[in-house]
Amino acid sequence: MNRRLLLFRTFILLTGVRLGLALLAFQNLREVLARFSTVSNYTQKHLPRNDVQTQQMVRQVIWAVEKSAQLMPGGAKCLAKALTTQVLMARRSCECEFKIGVAKTEQGALEAHAWIEKDGQVIMGFLPDLDRFQSLPPLQKPSIL
Repeated sequence: MNRRLLLFRTFILLTGVRLGLALLAFQNLREVLARFSTVSNYTQKHLPRNDVQTQQMVRQVIWAVEKSAQLMPGGAKCLAKALTTQVLMARRSCECEFKIGVAKTEQGALEAHAWIEKDGQVIMGFLPDLDRFQSLPPLQKPSIL
């Protein structure tokens, strides 16, 4: 897929995720996103065939999500970017893990962060101090994911 088309589709998806986060309960949004996470026949024909192609595909998805967030008025928070990444990776039959963690600030307030891991490596949502976030138990996947 060419980069412009990927960027356009990612921008639309990220916009939808941001709207969904504002308008829907989180579990309802995940169920909606699960419907968009299925692999199409076209995508199956163009899936990466080796590790090099998989790494290239992951880089393209991450680029598209980050660039879409930069272009979006007001940007996008980690949760929207992580959910968007999860959908795009699932559409490409690429296993990844959605994580949410919490940490206390020095003032004692709770802070949350969302990120995506693939093969134990953070591919979206990396922070230099990510280890201070206590990862919550995995969310139950909607039946389609």
